[in-house]
Amino acid sequence: MRETAIGIDIGGTFTKFGLSDVEGNILMEGSIPTYTHKEIKPFLDALSQAIQENLDKLNEPIEIMGIGIGAPNGNYYKGTIEYAPNLHWKGIVPFIEMFREYFDLPMVLTNDANAAAIGEKVFGGAKDMNDFIVITLGTGLGSGLVTRGKLIYGHDGLAGELGHTNVYPDGRECNCGKRGCLETYASASGIKRTVFKLLATNNVETPLRSYTYESLTAKKITEMALEGDPIALEAYEYTSDILGLKLADAAAVTSPEAIFLFGGLAKAGDILIEATKKSFNEYLYPGYKGKIEIRLSDLMDKNAAVLGASALVWSEIAHNEGIRVPQQARVV
Repeated sequence: MRETAIGIDIGGTFTKFGLSDVEGNILMEGSIPTYTHKEIKPFLDALSQAIQENLDKLNEPIEIMGIGIGAPNGNYYKGTIEYAPNLHWKGIVPFIEMFREYFDLPMVLTNDANAAAIGEKVFGGAKDMNDFIVITLGTGLGSGLVTRGKLIYGHDGLAGELGHTNVYPDGRECNCGKRGCLETYASASGIKRTVFKLLATNNVETPLRSYTYESLTAKKITEMALEGDPIALEAYEYTSDILGLKLADAAAVTSPEAIFLFGGLAKAGDILIEATKKSFNEYLYPGYKGKIEIRLSDLMDKNAAVLGASALVWSEIAHNEGIRVPQQARVV
């Protein structure tokens, strides 16, 4: 019987889930919308039903060792989601306590970007690294910071919120209640705001003018940038300049070997990477120059956050039960 783990990645737009084994083979996966559920209970009903329906379709015997969950503002110590700015559920949500009503399994929860960082360490480009950063560029901007082989959680389990470091004190309003947060510039929602600012301040001809704010997506902006659209390219240049600046600040604190970029905006590839590298090296503390690599996640074509959440199970639960797990899985 194959030992497996359920991994769940809760995003502001969609929640992805999957079942994987210790080698990172995904045996099933699916998703449900997050944004349509204004309350947590209907969300948990829909998520548990979707997971169970997919499990019922499996054609081989499995043993589920546990459930790992990555969530915005996920508190590793308490199993809670706390004041997540990009989710409808406000305040402190006792997620694990509530989810145990649906599955009688061991559970571990952490920040979604921390889960992605674990996935990068166990199954991706950070296998041989002990000091690195993973940046997730989705609805918001998440970050997982690993030093000396350990994730940084801080005293309260919520450390590593680079997305809510300040770019401009009187800048764009953020869902967290502050102004000028990094994620209001370097994220799917941030680059859309940039595009409309650029459209309002120049007369460049572009198909992007045919979109309303509601209909335009970051995916379309990325597609247009790859096709050479001038506004999309300028939006990426502006985004990359700010991202490089703040990554240089983060590097000054943790001195990582590499910074991995993951998520929708990262699908622009070199358009994002090269401009971010240029900005990063311009703002970087001189003592670090030439020592830190910025690169795309090795898991761009895989479900990195799900694999990372699953890796939490192997690290926290499975090896304590005598199940063989990769050494690099013990990143907690």
